[in-house]
Amino acid sequence: MVVVVTGASAGVGRAVVRELARHGSKMKIGLLARGTDGLLAAKKEVEALGGRAIVVETDISEEVEVEAAAARVERELGPIDIWINDAMVSVFAPVSELTPNELRRVTDVTYLGTVWCTLAALRRMKERNRGVIVQVGSALAYRAIPLQAAYCAAKHAVKGFTESLRTELLHEKSRVQVVMVELPAVNTPQFDWSRSRMPRQAQPVPPIYQPEVIARAIVHAAFHPRKEVIVGFPAWKAIFAEKWTPALADRFLAKNGYDAQMTDEPSRPHRLDDLWRPLPGDHGAHGRFDARAKKWSLWVWLNMNRRLVTGALAAMLAGAIYVTKAPKMMP
Repeated sequence: MVVVVTGASAGVGRAVVRELARHGSKMKIGLLARGTDGLLAAKKEVEALGGRAIVVETDISEEVEVEAAAARVERELGPIDIWINDAMVSVFAPVSELTPNELRRVTDVTYLGTVWCTLAALRRMKERNRGVIVQVGSALAYRAIPLQAAYCAAKHAVKGFTESLRTELLHEKSRVQVVMVELPAVNTPQFDWSRSRMPRQAQPVPPIYQPEVIARAIVHAAFHPRKEVIVGFPAWKAIFAEKWTPALADRFLAKNGYDAQMTDEPSRPHRLDDLWRPLPGDHGAHGRFDARAKKWSLWVWLNMNRRLVTGALAAMLAGAIYVTKAPKMMP
């Protein structure tokens, strides 16, 4: 099986690569990202578990680079079966402090980069009438929050693009499938390397999940595709609140959304960020919030075991009906 993962060098993308690599020798993975150090380390991890991987240094905001990366993966590994779009960049700042270049860059990577990658996958998958494209989204695609306007807008755009594409594939009766996976807050390095103008250091909005929880859900969705997977109860709660009480959500976030995204530590002046170029070194999958991050989610387990849960509930219901209607035994 041939899988492409964008943003494969660190964070959720790196955790997804590790989860795929657990499948051993049958996995062949195209690793796409800008950071060569992280990509080479990810390649070693795949090979240590018996899989095969190739490193393709790619800036997904550049359509030409994406098409060249897809062509190289198919040339060296074979036809692409699954393409997982995870790469992103963000800026933490009020809207009034965002520059045009920052807004354009976040859009180019997080939204248009996903579009270019989806088109590259489609060009190949539609010819074979098979394949799965996984869009790694966010609860923020439904419910935007303060201080991340550029990122939230890009994730909203990915959701709209994907819904249009899905209906077109259904119209064409294509067997290519597109899945959206909506994430909660995750403990990744992005909170140390995303550009920020906040007075204190950035953090994921609690509760926080470890990248491995998210990776299991993404890989399961890739192998068992359906329209959308919401990872974790907090993501579902945010989506539900936006659907049914949007005005209340606005007021709640206006009051709490700033402090929730910042630790008590002051921001580090002149720190480097990854908006325009990757930071050197291998940053792995985890951020600095291990002590606060959840390693397991009942919601994710239920999502991954829906048939088992449904079967158990049906059996319990049938048993209850039988006990209720069964003739009582004479003493």
